[in-house]
Amino acid sequence: IPDSGHKYYLQFTTEDYKSGENAGSCLATVLYPKTKSPPVVTIKCMHTKDQKQIEEEDNRLYQKISHQTKPITGNNIPDSYGNIEPALEPVWALAVAGSSYIMWEKSTENLGYFMAQVKSVKQWLRKDDFTEFDYTVLLHELPTQEIVSCHMRLTWLPGHPLKVKYFCASDNQGLEDGSGMESGSAAGILNERGANF
Repeated sequence: IPDSGHKYYLQFTTEDYKSGENAGSCLATVLYPKTKSPPVVTIKCMHTKDQKQIEEEDNRLYQKISHQTKPITGNNIPDSYGNIEPALEPVWALAVAGSSYIMWEKSTENLGYFMAQVKSVKQWLRKDDFTEFDYTVLLHELPTQEIVSCHMRLTWLPGHPLKVKYFCASDNQGLEDGSGMESGSAAGILNERGANF
């Protein structure tokens, strides 16, 4: 598009990372502006699961991480052998979902990212129903092969969009807000080992 940038039209299928089943198909347009701003994405998906099933999976995930008397903490997820402790799979799932906002905002036509590891995570116990975590995540930048360290504060309640604030070590600006605009789902990504965008 003259004076705007390149626009791409995509058709792809999605997969439920927990079961490996087909989760639906999507049509999307992605415009990479000439300015240094995030890509403009328009997407429409047809899910194979109904909304009630997605909500139930979100609630199961939420129940695993809420109502803690002691905050969940962890380091090096997955470990050097690629293993994730079952008790830490829910916080890994939220890290994958939250870091996708960072990867979307940092991606360009020539740079892509996937989440390599949760270096550290700490849960904050709240008086309301929301769950809140502080993460340090390592993103693998392609094609440079650099590892980018990002601090991410994530807040979530089923039926609400993830709220994500972050700062990456390579950025020169202040705290960025990468929150979603629509209600999202953290279901189906418990066993995901990377989040290619």
